[in-house]
Amino acid sequence: MSYRAPSECPVCGGELVTTRLGCRNCGSELAGEFGHCDFCALDERETELLRVFLASRGNLREVEKHLGVSYPTARARFTALLVKLGLAGDTGPAATMSRDQVLSEVASGALSPAEAAELLASLE
Repeated sequence: MSYRAPSECPVCGGELVTTRLGCRNCGSELAGEFGHCDFCALDERETELLRVFLASRGNLREVEKHLGVSYPTARARFTALLVKLGLAGDTGPAATMSRDQVLSEVASGALSPAEAAELLASLE
């Protein structure tokens, strides 16, 4: 079984770094400080969204169908993912939902309160 490595320190909340790598084949180990993986901090839901997006070759209508959510929700989740990865750039009104749309999606259960908070923060 493979476990996902935590990205935050459970003691202070600081960012964890990879300092040791090991070979399963020969047992060799390499120690040092290694670069951060942007995608390793994604939770399972975000990873699934990214996989679906890539498999559908960037077609948000296909993402919408696969996830069983409305198009605005699929777009909002993808925007939140871009924000988390630091790739959002200029999200502007065309890339985000209105405040009322976000609240409506939360009320219907399509968006979690945490996702809604991220989206509402990006609207300000």
